[in-house]
Amino acid sequence: MSKRIGIEVSIAVAEAVGLCDVDVVAAYPITPQTHIVEHLSELVADGHLNAEFVPVESEHSAMSACIGSSAAGARTFTSTCSQGYALMSELCYIASALRLPIVMAVANRALSAPINIWNDHADLMYARDTGWIQLIAENGQEAVDLSIAAFRIAEDKKVLLPVQVNLDGFTLSHFIEPLTIPEQAEVKKFLPAYKPVIRLDPDKPVTFGPVGMPDIYTEARKAQDENLKNSKPIIQDIFNGFAKQFGRQYKLVETYKTEDAETIIVGMGSIAQTAMTAIDGMRAKGKKVGMARVRVFRPFPAKELIDAIKGAKNLVLLDRVTSFAGGEVSGPVALEIKSALYDRKLTPKVGNFLVGLGGRDITIQNFEEMVERVASAKELPAYEFINVRE
Repeated sequence: MSKRIGIEVSIAVAEAVGLCDVDVVAAYPITPQTHIVEHLSELVADGHLNAEFVPVESEHSAMSACIGSSAAGARTFTSTCSQGYALMSELCYIASALRLPIVMAVANRALSAPINIWNDHADLMYARDTGWIQLIAENGQEAVDLSIAAFRIAEDKKVLLPVQVNLDGFTLSHFIEPLTIPEQAEVKKFLPAYKPVIRLDPDKPVTFGPVGMPDIYTEARKAQDENLKNSKPIIQDIFNGFAKQFGRQYKLVETYKTEDAETIIVGMGSIAQTAMTAIDGMRAKGKKVGMARVRVFRPFPAKELIDAIKGAKNLVLLDRVTSFAGGEVSGPVALEIKSALYDRKLTPKVGNFLVGLGGRDITIQNFEEMVERVASAKELPAYEFINVRE
């Protein structure tokens, strides 16, 4: 039977990874993800997890070690964020191109400068073109559940891609809440033992990732792109299987009170919890407001998102990162959605707001202001910063 306990979310994520019977954890500490790999090192040291824990000298080395261990056939995990991800990113492109099913938790944190250890989605968006599948948690239970589901997704023979589990730094990673932790037997029933499709073997030598000359590089990238695109229905099937085993259902895009909504807020991560509270308050005042929450950012669920928002007159699109396009282009989440709207000739009124940068609070009042701003405006700029001090 699953057990429900009060626990820090980072520790719970580490416990979930341990239940997945990982073989190798390669890690370097960086705030606010450190507690995840720190607790995994304790599990290994205390004999609760039979795995190789590899302490390395940098995040770049952490991913290098993960690539080697995964290529050798080991179930592999790491964790990082922010500047650490930036240092690691060179290797992240290689991990996805080699089709290595590594799982990585990212405790999302702003990128410097100025130095900021608090949450936004700068590292999540920095990673969006590396070829990794990106899952987004809204709360601690989801961070636990998605960490388990991530191994099943990554290791599916029709997927074989690395997976990031994104959880907001501090807002989720250091929060203590009551969480349901599955039993080992439950996880084993859902997640079979890892059987690598291709692995490095001294007795049967093969070459991984040789030089790609111009006459083959485009075909290799096309194949990688097709594989990521085709992973969408498999991800949903695995989410459905997770629901059957554990009773908690996830979807590529999840909705809240959108059925009759005139204005729909679109966002992802922990601020969705505050947004839904704000929606309840606006509904009590007679305003028809709902929310669409993006659970999977890569592969981007354009069709599922359009199905969720196509009846709305107004859209409030939230980005937790600056894209520095000089005022003429929206943030990355809004760009994805605007493109999908354009392709389908849908023309709701769209407002893009940059919110929660570097851990700045986003209040219920802020959500009310954004909804009113879009509903009442005749014209809107490409994007607006919200909650800026004068």
